[in-house]
Amino acid sequence: MTDSVPRLEDLSIKVFADGADLDSIFAAYENKWVRGFTTNPTLMAKAGITNYLRFAREVLRVITDLPVSFEVFADDIESMRRQAGILADLAPNVYVKIPVTNTQSVPCAPLVKDLAAAGLKLNITALFTETQIIDIANALHPDVPAIVSVFAGRIADSGRDPIPHMQRALEILRPLPQAELLWASPREPLNILQADAIGCHIITVTPEFIEKARNFGKTLEQFSLETVQMFYRDAQRSGFTL
Repeated sequence: MTDSVPRLEDLSIKVFADGADLDSIFAAYENKWVRGFTTNPTLMAKAGITNYLRFAREVLRVITDLPVSFEVFADDIESMRRQAGILADLAPNVYVKIPVTNTQSVPCAPLVKDLAAAGLKLNITALFTETQIIDIANALHPDVPAIVSVFAGRIADSGRDPIPHMQRALEILRPLPQAELLWASPREPLNILQADAIGCHIITVTPEFIEKARNFGKTLEQFSLETVQMFYRDAQRSGFTL
């Protein structure tokens, strides 16, 4: 059986690096096929970030020419609005991440509509359902850039095929020329190819996924040989005897 797999640099989809470790962010910036960056409070907590604005300014000191998404962390709408303004003012390449609802399931679509009308670049996050996507699409401004992050990986975790969900999301967003669909929380490098195949605009990847995606285009024969060589090296290193 023969097959052909495109290399990462040959894909149309934009690859965004997802994380909060400064060294990993700056290393990814050196990879010319990384087209943007996202982070969130959970990733920042795992990375030990304690000063939000200091971290954001350090990222933006280096990354000036690619989109970077920073998320509000307030839970009431007015505090979200205030934080969105602070983050948007940091740099012109900032996209402000707004959750689709707060923790009490209060929709953030009215806030999204206000911020988009004011010209803020937004990344609407934690979307799962078709209804949520429709509500956000109706809130976005057609002339203002926006990212709509649908959590395809977590949809798959629920036992549902995410591809029809993402295809439907693309249909909903089609009337909005400045809105891009982001495949969030991928579970394996294959998701990059799946997202590209359906015309998804962006996918977020971790540093681990970036390394694995370097295997795209490699022949299975070469992959097999490298695996056998790995087993041999590890056995020799362990000093096994029989």
